[in-house]
Amino acid sequence: MKMEDLTQERIEEIRETSRGYTKADESREPEDFKSDQQRMLPQPPLVKAPVSEVRIDLPRDFKPLGLGKDMLNVIFNRCSSRVYTDEPLTLLELSFLLWATQGIKSIRGKKYATIRTVPCGGARHPFETYLLVRKVEGLQPGRYHYLPMTNQLEYLGAVENIESVLNESLCDQRWAMKSSVVFYWSYVPYRNEWRYGYFNHRMSLIDMGHVGEALYLACAATGLGTCGIGAYEQALCNELFGLDGKEEYIIYTETVGTICAEDKDAEKDFYKFVEEAGW
Repeated sequence: MKMEDLTQERIEEIRETSRGYTKADESREPEDFKSDQQRMLPQPPLVKAPVSEVRIDLPRDFKPLGLGKDMLNVIFNRCSSRVYTDEPLTLLELSFLLWATQGIKSIRGKKYATIRTVPCGGARHPFETYLLVRKVEGLQPGRYHYLPMTNQLEYLGAVENIESVLNESLCDQRWAMKSSVVFYWSYVPYRNEWRYGYFNHRMSLIDMGHVGEALYLACAATGLGTCGIGAYEQALCNELFGLDGKEEYIIYTETVGTICAEDKDAEKDFYKFVEEAGW
């Protein structure tokens, strides 16, 4: 079709076809649908309230990390790492990763929205960050929840046989057992539904990608390794952090660990099947 053929009449025809398609079944948006925001209903809380009295203040002076501004190298060095040296992260490194992925820079209005270090449709930020910590200096191993409003971690409790639980939660991907910490992001649907209604999932999938990529870039900038994982045991992950699986549930995970240049060749072992198959 040529651009000159895209008449107003044709545009209306396309819109009608689109509306018919998007209302093909009951899961689609009705013609008279109004979001809860349009109905002037109270919006949900911007963040999840703390549940633990044990909280750890996180450092915010990232200068000692020696981060540069060479974005070209950061992007070039971004990669998935599955071989870790099994050494601990510093608390400052972990703090930077948390801030880079969900840190709050300002609040819009009195409490309408948070402006964070990652983009998000409507500034809804429907995610919560949970951690399974193995080796981080200054933290005891166990479960944690990030509190972005106060830049703190709250301790949710110990985990017996943490390596085994980590492995099982990530569908027996044993290489992950040497990661220093695993990020588990949950999704709180109503934060998006309040504004976007039936089509909140469109924004959610995009926005989760923003968060995951931010962790990749932050790890590349600090010389750490990370790998996003979509294969996780849903029920176990929800249980691990006390989520109901409906109003909040785990949606994505990502390992983080220390790496060394000599181990890069070991990464090739994960793709031996490519050479063996002659692809």
